[in-house]
Amino acid sequence: MLTLDELAARFQTCTLPRAEWTHVAHLRVGAWHVHHFGADGALGRMRAGIRALNDSHGTANTDTGGYHETITVAYVRLLDGFLSACNPALSLEDRVRTLVDGPLADRAVLLRYWSKDLLMSPAARRAWVPPDLAPLAVPADALVSARGRSPA
Repeated sequence: MLTLDELAARFQTCTLPRAEWTHVAHLRVGAWHVHHFGADGALGRMRAGIRALNDSHGTANTDTGGYHETITVAYVRLLDGFLSACNPALSLEDRVRTLVDGPLADRAVLLRYWSKDLLMSPAARRAWVPPDLAPLAVPADALVSARGRSPA
């Protein structure tokens, strides 16, 4: 498996193969960006980077596929909350390992906050749409995993 630095570099240079641009890769790249640039800086870089990587893969960024603004914003916010809650003695690699082994890595986690119809709507893909089921917050079970792991 690529280190976070290697994965982020391949994302930024659009040299990450489409088959390797998985949900876990999205999370790892997002966490790396949040750690290095803060949530606001990460969001701008993730927006541009995902669109560029999709373009390099031949994936059109449309109302039905490719880049999704609400999902990107939601995950940047969740990643920021998760990383902030983590034991500061852990390395970034260890914090991200905890992340991808925990509840935030569940592909359906955003359905705790949005109905599927709203989340998958063209409006939510184009622009931020607030959750319709519950306020966006790092789930308690993810916070337990973030705080529960001690340095190796």
